[in-house]
Amino acid sequence: MLLELIRNGFSVQTVAGLASSIFVVFCTLPIHEFAHAFVADRLGDPTARRNGRLTINPLAHLDWLGCLMIVLVGFGYAKPVPVNMRNFKNPKAGMAAVAFAGPLSNLIMALVFLILRWVFGLYVAGDFSEILTWFFFYAAYINVSLAVFNLLPIPPLDGSRIATALILNKYYYKIMQYERYIMIGLFVLLLTGLLGRPLALLSNAAINGMNKLVGSFFM
Repeated sequence: MLLELIRNGFSVQTVAGLASSIFVVFCTLPIHEFAHAFVADRLGDPTARRNGRLTINPLAHLDWLGCLMIVLVGFGYAKPVPVNMRNFKNPKAGMAAVAFAGPLSNLIMALVFLILRWVFGLYVAGDFSEILTWFFFYAAYINVSLAVFNLLPIPPLDGSRIATALILNKYYYKIMQYERYIMIGLFVLLLTGLLGRPLALLSNAAINGMNKLVGSFFM
């Protein structure tokens, strides 16, 4: 995100983009992790609550490397919420529900930010309105990007946890043995742009569709 904005030169969009990246890191990324913890707790697993993760306090959730990646490229992560799927009545379905809660919270927040973007864009005048319009747009875009990124069926992302409901345990556990190496590969692919570009295409398509949907209620 920041790298792309810097390449495009200093502007209102650059300032708003950087501000929204920092806002997402400290205010909306914790909600993503809280959503995981909340659903797990409601389904019978108290692990996250006992580890102090059933909170929106950013200090309980932030991983600084993951946060830096959000600011730099728009994709990143927080500390994984600890979950013991054996506490669920249906372990596979419970794990899938917990995993999906995070990206779903991002999509809901993106909708809220797009609504605010249209409100400020249509009903508030002046330079400050322009800054806020871009701020809320970028906040929505980053949340959509996080949802798209996390839904990839690659360990340790949420999409891989959702996949537990679809594949046999023996295959899933074999894949999880290589989680650390897969994560390193993800870093390399993101920082080199090899993965970032296709993810950006998906995120752009999603944000444009959501923006048109929200805008239709204001036109």
